[in-house]
Amino acid sequence: MLLDIVQVGDPVLRQRARPLSAEEIRSDGIRKLIADMRETMRNAPGVGLAAPQVGLSLQLAMIEDREEWLEDVPAEKLAERERGVVPFHVIINPKIAASSQECVDFFEGCLSLAGFSAVVPRARHVRVECLDDRGKPNVIDASGWYARILQHEIDHLFGNMYIDRMRSRTFTSIDNFNRFWQNTSIGEACEKLDSTRRAATE
Repeated sequence: MLLDIVQVGDPVLRQRARPLSAEEIRSDGIRKLIADMRETMRNAPGVGLAAPQVGLSLQLAMIEDREEWLEDVPAEKLAERERGVVPFHVIINPKIAASSQECVDFFEGCLSLAGFSAVVPRARHVRVECLDDRGKPNVIDASGWYARILQHEIDHLFGNMYIDRMRSRTFTSIDNFNRFWQNTSIGEACEKLDSTRRAATE
């Protein structure tokens, strides 16, 4: 069943979600929620979805970056983003146990902030400790785009959104992203936007 994706301004997106117990994770209700969220994420489409985004303040999120979604992305863009296929999986009660000091800038969007994007700095590598959809402990070491998705979804579980971390002068509508920035490297986009800021203050 497709679920409604709540939009920025809904209080549930700004709450710290509660952890799930092992008993809850194995319940029919959570099994159905996972199935419905998976269908909703794929229909959107998106590469990640957290329970608060469907109105439930629970520490549960899912990630999937499918091969067919990468087919039309130029190889140089995939390399720049360090992006590859990520099989579907669920993370429950996650915490970032370690992250690299090296940060990488890229444009991000969000299903709960439909129609917009901005450059967001994220750690290039993270180690995440969580439970899987069976309640079993799991450790995920991720780099590049996968690490970015993990950080984005875990933020949702603690009441944060990418707009809290974005480089504010890069905030753009998707239409203008496609018009002005889609074929521009991140370094060039940030340099141009920084130069307009400096010019505006001189």
